[in-house]
Amino acid sequence: MKECEYRQIPPGTPAAPPSAEPPVPAAASAATSTTLAHRPRRKWEVFPGRNRFYCGGRLMLARHSGVFLLTLGLIVVTSGLFFAFDCPFLARNLTLAIPVIAGILFFFVISSLLQTSFRDPGILPRATPSEAADLEKWIDNLGTSTYRPPARTMEVVINKYMVKLKYCYTCKMFRPPRTSHCSVCDNCVERFDHHCPWVGNCVGKRNYRYFYAFILSLSFLTAFIFACVITHLALRSQGNDFLAVLKATPASVLELVICFFSVWSIFGLSGFHTYLVASNLTTNEDLKGAWSNKRGSEFANPYSHKSVLTNCCAVLCGPFYPSLIDRRGFIQADAGTPSTPKSEIPSFGTKSDASMAETPSQKPIPASELSRDLDGSPGSCLLPLEADLLTQGSLPLPPRWPGTTRCRKPSWLNRPSAMKTWLTS
Repeated sequence: MKECEYRQIPPGTPAAPPSAEPPVPAAASAATSTTLAHRPRRKWEVFPGRNRFYCGGRLMLARHSGVFLLTLGLIVVTSGLFFAFDCPFLARNLTLAIPVIAGILFFFVISSLLQTSFRDPGILPRATPSEAADLEKWIDNLGTSTYRPPARTMEVVINKYMVKLKYCYTCKMFRPPRTSHCSVCDNCVERFDHHCPWVGNCVGKRNYRYFYAFILSLSFLTAFIFACVITHLALRSQGNDFLAVLKATPASVLELVICFFSVWSIFGLSGFHTYLVASNLTTNEDLKGAWSNKRGSEFANPYSHKSVLTNCCAVLCGPFYPSLIDRRGFIQADAGTPSTPKSEIPSFGTKSDASMAETPSQKPIPASELSRDLDGSPGSCLLPLEADLLTQGSLPLPPRWPGTTRCRKPSWLNRPSAMKTWLTS
């Protein structure tokens, strides 16, 4: 053991001066930590998708937004050069309407771009652990065998056409019609069109009209600047050498090159989305060939109104839908419905012993009422609610909190002694 040395302090020796920083009381530090721990958090702070939020959750972007900054920079730089070097000459020699028209188009382009980029595209909130567990039980009840997992698809009828709904393993829910999961943002988006890196966001139900307005106004602005720059160079070259004019106006040459290489792709994209709007289709559906263009076909588009004008009004002039993710809402503890632990949620495709065991909420059924398998052993039994659904010939969409469960033989009943005890009880 280490020896300790003691030194005697003679009487009359002044005490050591106090430290410069007084110690913080334990109660004060505990109160500070408690305040920080119980600070109300907003939902955007714990959002599970790959998005970035700004201004306290009011604005959102995809995580990789470098291409969006490039798009914004090209538009601002090209328009700025046009207003600085071409508009004064054209307004003085032709008409003052040229800078006015360019300013209106520039305002429409920037405003529609920002609306597309910073708006919620129509993200669906993910299921809570308790909701995912209840839905998993509901799907599990549809299976006819304990060895084969049930299908993760459902079929609904929309305008007399059968539409298949797929199950999202990430969001733990059946996707509504026309909904798809974006692999870039890791979110399920309603009426998913595509993920556009040029605007830094998904294009979906809540921002498609702004995206269409953006590409349409950008095509007009690009064509207008391109025509005005050519007019500017043509007027300056009257009576002068054309090469000398190009050397004297390098900004106009740069605008000409940018507009020439971008106007073709922008016009093509505008024409393609005009066709989609007139047909009430999405880019995702068109690329996958989900629907046929022939009327009366088995795979005809069930969302089309059979009229170009009606389709355009439905897509571009429809109601504004509210956001479902409530980014600025506070996180509140669910006191009424306790959340299901993650370990209790059954895995997909396999059935563990814990999921097959009888839970306290299931009422035991006497052995005389159990159905028998081919080998004569007690098998699975259906509760009355599920039996009624099966006799109707079709199963409806799963409820939010389904109340049906399947009673299966627990795994521990494989032992003969336990089986005998359970059957005689």
